[in-house]
Amino acid sequence: MQIIMKDLKELIPYRNNPRNNKGAVKEVAASIKEFGFKVPIVIDSAGVIVCGHTRYAASKQLGLTEVPCIVADDLTDEQIRAFRLADNKVSEKATWDMSLLSAELEALDFDMTAFGFPELLPDPEEDEQKEYGAERERTADAYNLTDFDATRVAGFYQMPIIEPCKVVPKKLIGFNYVLSSGDKYTDCGVHFFLDDYQFERIWNDPQTYIEKLAKYDCVLTPDFSLYLDMPVAMQIWNVYRSRLIGQMMQSAGVKVIPTLSWARSESFQFCFDGLKSGGTVAVSTVGVMQSEEAQELWRAGMDEALRRIQPKTILVYGSEIDYDFHKAKVVHIAARKFND
Repeated sequence: MQIIMKDLKELIPYRNNPRNNKGAVKEVAASIKEFGFKVPIVIDSAGVIVCGHTRYAASKQLGLTEVPCIVADDLTDEQIRAFRLADNKVSEKATWDMSLLSAELEALDFDMTAFGFPELLPDPEEDEQKEYGAERERTADAYNLTDFDATRVAGFYQMPIIEPCKVVPKKLIGFNYVLSSGDKYTDCGVHFFLDDYQFERIWNDPQTYIEKLAKYDCVLTPDFSLYLDMPVAMQIWNVYRSRLIGQMMQSAGVKVIPTLSWARSESFQFCFDGLKSGGTVAVSTVGVMQSEEAQELWRAGMDEALRRIQPKTILVYGSEIDYDFHKAKVVHIAARKFND
């Protein structure tokens, strides 16, 4: 295993890094400053970071120009992706023996607060309530509970309300393309008619991605799936998530177009709640043309949507379908990676 020095500018952060390391950068920078760069960054042969994103960010903060690296050129691409996840996951399994840690800290004539240690370790009994509060905070973060506003909801299931938006985008790009294109295309709307895993990240870290999406002309709400064989509770949850993300984007000043989705008629009890009349909405026909039954379900849902929310304009993403949209203006958009 060879350690080599690499120019920091040559390193490329992995764009789909699932680990949120912002909270640890300050302490890691303090450690590098005090003790030196003792743990190399692992990169692949192209310079993309495999492990060490926090050390990379800390190095930038410290103004370093070179950092020690190990090139994992003995691993396949699949092994590198697996190792990146495994390296982050296994660190979660380690815990502190608080008695031994306290003894070690007391024996040191060294200020450890810069590395995230408290001046005094809390008494476990006194800290039990604090741990409970921290756990509640982690739960609130995981489910975006602090962004829920009970005064801006509709229906029995408290679906977040999205105000009408009358903008009609000239073209659309997929959310996954946004992440790789940078500022290349911003005079367009962004859609989420993708596999769910592509946009789970906006639910897991909404503020980061809403900031990225704010520069676009408009954004469609995430099209979380409502599969026919999915439990109704999950269907309600996915509609709720789509509405909440839409409301959060709208609160941040983004022009938001609600994406309509439904399953069987039972879903009509909740799937249109939170949507007001008179604006632009979007809907997908991808996969609908595969069977007559799917087309009938689609038409039944659209009938209900027209009755309930009376949209002014409907963006139809995918194949054209034989349907009378009545007074609504219809804009057809072909399903492809980038819509010119």
